Amino acid sequence: MKKILLLFISLMSLTQASAQFGKMPKFDPKQFQADMEQFITTEAALSPKEAEAFFPVYREMQKKQRILFDQQRRLRHIKPTDEAGCREAIQKSDDCELQLKEIQLQYHKKFMKILPASKVYDVLRAEEKFHRQIFSMNRFGRGGRR
Repeated sequence: MKKILLLFISLMSLTQASAQFGKMPKFDPKQFQADMEQFITTEAALSPKEAEAFFPVYREMQKKQRILFDQQRRLRHIKPTDEAGCREAIQKSDDCELQLKEIQLQYHKKFMKILPASKVYDVLRAEEKFHRQIFSMNRFGRGGRR
């Protein structure tokens, strides 16, 4: 009788845990953007005036990068069947990487016209830190690494 009761309680606990896990909120790009901008503003100690001047240019860069990220994602899901196709896929992927770096370089220069280089440096570090934290939370749950 005790075993059945223990089994029943364990099953109920697992059911409750899986129900809570299934209720994870869906990804909201606008909320993600707002959270990231708030994090960067705080970490890089941007004044409201600096943030107001910086983030429109930052969003412009992200929009251009997103196009290339989407192209790379499509390329990763295609497995060419011959040597020529593989060669072409590699070249397209390399081209995307180069274009991404060119966009970064172009916008880092724009950023330094808006903010001092030290703040741009802090912004870039804050962006990396934010993405690491988000990845860690999504991959390993809210508690971070296991």
